[in-house]
Amino acid sequence: MGPHRLILALAALAVLLAGSGCESSRVQPPAGVDSGVVRVVGDGDTLTLDDGRTIRLVQIDAPEAADECYGREATAALVRLAPRGTLVELERDPRLDDVDVYDRLLRYVLVDGENVNLELVREGAAAPYFFRGDRGRYADELLDAARRARAADRGFWGACPGARLDPGRGSLTGRR
Repeated sequence: MGPHRLILALAALAVLLAGSGCESSRVQPPAGVDSGVVRVVGDGDTLTLDDGRTIRLVQIDAPEAADECYGREATAALVRLAPRGTLVELERDPRLDDVDVYDRLLRYVLVDGENVNLELVREGAAAPYFFRGDRGRYADELLDAARRARAADRGFWGACPGARLDPGRGSLTGRR
């Protein structure tokens, strides 16, 4: 095969590969979904990615690590679900704000398809929090998970006698 035919054959192969999507194994996430790698978990509802973005897990509130009942345990729960080095998907909810007053991205965090925000509520490490009363796409599931966790005394529901479910005010477990 002469050099011109080889070039034409390679060009045709490149066109075929480009049209088939085989030029990359990276699959584009659906609209509203991004990804990143966890660098550090700040507390039970906040993490920072390797690229410097800070993520506030939207529609939930976890006890503060330093001074609230079950705070250290809530942080440990998020570390267990999304440890350093974990690839996470970040799902934006178009019904809700994109960032908070501290410029943190407000996102649902998914690990291997599991909604970490929802799992934290199921475990009793966080409670639903509907800022300004705004209800996102998982609001009903979050409320159901919180009611079940409270009924089973899971997490802070069993450990913190003052814990109450008030989605308009977040997780209120009381001071240590």
